[in-house]
Amino acid sequence: MKGQRMAAADRYDAIHRDFRWHVPARFNLAEACCARWARDTPEAIAIRCEQDNGARLRISYGQLQRQAGRAANLLRALGVQRGDRVAIVLPQRIDTAVAHMAVYGVGAVAMPLSMLFGVDALQYRLRDSAAVCAIVDATALGAVVAARADCPALAHVVGVGAADGQGDVEWSEALRGQGEQFDPVDTAADDPAVLIYTSGTTGPPKGALMPHRALIGNLPGFVCSQNWYPQDDAVFWSPADWAWTGGLMDALLPTLYFGREIVGYTGRFDPVKAFELIERYGVTHTFLFPTALKAMMKAVPAPRERYALKLRAIMSAGEAVGDAVFAYCERALGVTVNEMFGQTEMNYVVGNCGRSLDGRGRSAAGWPARAGSMGRPYPGHRIAVIDEQGRECAPGTPGDVAVHRRDRHGDPDPVFFLGYWRNDEATRAKFTGDPDDSWCRTGDTAVMDDDGYLWYQGRSDDMFKAAGYRIGPSEVENCLVKHPAVANAAVVPKPDAERGALVKAFVVLAEGVRGSAELVAELQAHVRGKLAPYEYPKEIEFINALPMTTTGKVQRAVLRKLEAQRAERE
Repeated sequence: MKGQRMAAADRYDAIHRDFRWHVPARFNLAEACCARWARDTPEAIAIRCEQDNGARLRISYGQLQRQAGRAANLLRALGVQRGDRVAIVLPQRIDTAVAHMAVYGVGAVAMPLSMLFGVDALQYRLRDSAAVCAIVDATALGAVVAARADCPALAHVVGVGAADGQGDVEWSEALRGQGEQFDPVDTAADDPAVLIYTSGTTGPPKGALMPHRALIGNLPGFVCSQNWYPQDDAVFWSPADWAWTGGLMDALLPTLYFGREIVGYTGRFDPVKAFELIERYGVTHTFLFPTALKAMMKAVPAPRERYALKLRAIMSAGEAVGDAVFAYCERALGVTVNEMFGQTEMNYVVGNCGRSLDGRGRSAAGWPARAGSMGRPYPGHRIAVIDEQGRECAPGTPGDVAVHRRDRHGDPDPVFFLGYWRNDEATRAKFTGDPDDSWCRTGDTAVMDDDGYLWYQGRSDDMFKAAGYRIGPSEVENCLVKHPAVANAAVVPKPDAERGALVKAFVVLAEGVRGSAELVAELQAHVRGKLAPYEYPKEIEFINALPMTTTGKVQRAVLRKLEAQRAERE
């Protein structure tokens, strides 16, 4: 066993030792993700899209490039200039990719926004970014138009699938009036390309400004987490919203960068529908949030008995996967899930990479995943756990996960964001050390073991003490989800005069299960028997749904605030 572990470590070290960044001075996402494939493989399918009404569409790389040319000419006609921010409020549909390629082609900055945003959320981002144009799905037009009143820079609202009188311009009609030929601007790899606002779970959302080169920084993690992507017959699908880092930088753009096929679905996530899509389109590679995997595990315990699946790789991120979901993927799906960790500001930096057989039966090996671990640093990224003073912690010591600006060879890591939009103070606070030779803190707490695997403990602001013991909520939540009655759970501190705080669990029950005092006692005993005595939830509250961000993360801060308000009233 020890020899096997050393052999795996040797391969891992060799991968890192031999990896070097090659970032061209001039680089543009539209050229890298579309134009070059339109020249080389114009008939290859780029996107298949299924709408929630059952309609199915597809577009080749050649067609995508021609549509992007029309859209770029439209943006120019509307007065969009290099560096301008263009909001894209669209679901997983072909027009979304067209809009992105067009924005990058004119040298503007794409600002993807979730379809789930209300008027206030849209208004804040549109106003703060000074977006000059918004390309909006018909179902979100009303909210954008209402938000527009307080966004003086927003000169044009383009409606996609809109009826007459909605928006300033109708997308499809306007594209028909434009030519397909367009000469893209020449951009530097460091030029801004995407502005993504963080989810704002602990304060007002901040806009992370991403350069074109950031995609290059994401690629080693994407390749490894998808078990040596690309493969000849690769088909990618993820329910991750293309308006977020997880959908844009972990799914849409890297798939297009490799000239492969991605599936889009415009409906809301449903665990049974997810399996149907994976079967229907022959999906081989996917990114599934832990919350999605938990729902699929509960809804379809034995999927291979119902569906003909071709899955070869599953990446998961956003929350800790936990060994219950990890075991389900291995047992029920026949795939070892590769957990990944990253942030919008520096994405795809830590994770796992398993062994995979491609469509021709060829094998490639990475490093073994360990259940419950975030994994190891991906090639090209220097990762450490640091303390408050910026010093690297010893193995087994909790600290803040941090990413260094330079890799092990001393070369700049291209994964980094340019900074927070109009917020230099927040940008400076993110880094520790000399600006050119510094650590970038993630705000996530973990420990690193002797082999370099990271073990997630939670957001630094999610950790709490109860009766003097430090509690990481994810471990308790993972234990609760193993119980068949539990669909999901969130653990937060409940203020207590004697102990400072009690461990409180909010539990979403599985379908058909009813809450009771007997079930509370059963769940408490379940956790007490598997974890330390001080970790079991002293109080359990059943809840219909947990508060979630639009990226699929549990908003524990909302529940903590609720408990604090209750304690104040009492």
